Amino acid sequence: MLLWKTIDIADSQKALMYRRNRFVGVLGPGRHRVEIISGDIKLETYDVTAVEFEHKNTKFLLNTYADKLSDYLDRVELTDTQVGLIYRDRHLVDVLAPGSLYVFWKDVEDVRVDVIDIDANYQIDEKLIGLLGRGLKIGASKEVARAISYNEVPDEHVGLLLVNGKLEKILEPGSYGFWKYNRSVVVKLLDMRLQVAEVNGQEILTKDRVSLRINLSASYRIDSPEIVALKLSDYAGFIYRELQLRLREAVGTKTLDQLLEDKDSLNTVIAESVRDKFKEYGIVLQSVGVKDIVLPGDMKVILNQVVEAQKEAEANLIKRREETQAMRSLHNTAKMMENNPTLLRLKELESLERVTERIDKISVYGGLDGVLNDLVKLSPN
Repeated sequence: MLLWKTIDIADSQKALMYRRNRFVGVLGPGRHRVEIISGDIKLETYDVTAVEFEHKNTKFLLNTYADKLSDYLDRVELTDTQVGLIYRDRHLVDVLAPGSLYVFWKDVEDVRVDVIDIDANYQIDEKLIGLLGRGLKIGASKEVARAISYNEVPDEHVGLLLVNGKLEKILEPGSYGFWKYNRSVVVKLLDMRLQVAEVNGQEILTKDRVSLRINLSASYRIDSPEIVALKLSDYAGFIYRELQLRLREAVGTKTLDQLLEDKDSLNTVIAESVRDKFKEYGIVLQSVGVKDIVLPGDMKVILNQVVEAQKEAEANLIKRREETQAMRSLHNTAKMMENNPTLLRLKELESLERVTERIDKISVYGGLDGVLNDLVKLSPN
């Protein structure tokens, strides 16, 4: 009959020993002789290099057998408004959620748990943002992802911090971290740079019922992010719809001829109608302009014919004006020659010169007086 049992525990292990299913103590590394005549022995062996002690009845064991376990195990228990930062050998390795119980083996590593109350202050200290925001060097546990909301606000942007659906504050460019336990934390980014809104392909009827396709472009910037956040759920959609409606109103009050004659007046009307509306919601309109006015196919043909007729009329008018001017010049020349025989003679000789340029030889009889003499006779009748 066996009275003793030899048990070997490795250097990296400790064992919980049970006799007749009742806890009796902890066995450390080494060889142990345990008497078994009093009842069967059962061992639960743990690798202490894992540091954390995990058992399905952890709290019961600690509360019931504190005198037997206090030399081997230490504990940290958090309230519902506390989080814990676990450090092992001065390195941050994990985060404890509110209400957690963390039990670890003593004298294995230098273990420290920093407890933080997040009931009122849920923003993470700047010194921890780099570690918690981009993941821990050791393990990068899933609890970290559940624990914090890490946000970066780029230059020329602001962040809207919403806690449980309420706007708490405006965040300037930089890095921010917030504890998500017990609350909903959302950071929305707003671009403070100059932005462009395009309203394209709008089919609109003019006052004289001509269908046009118009493309509109506007530039704007956010002036008051807090007003935008509180009053608008989708500021880009709001800007698009306002420009679209004002464009339709402006086009519907003008005829096609009015639009084609002064397209800039359409820009002025739209700008004046939306500028105050945008300002009410924290948005500043910088500029607005119609890029294209596209006519339907049949209207293009008609308009081209009108333009062609106008240009032909203008050309005929210019031609008649030039002909009238030439006739007036000829009339004035004739008047001058009628009253000046010498000038008339010079004109005859000029004509002779142009004729001689086209023939090889000319015979003259009777002297110079016989050459084209009285070629031109001016008579008042």
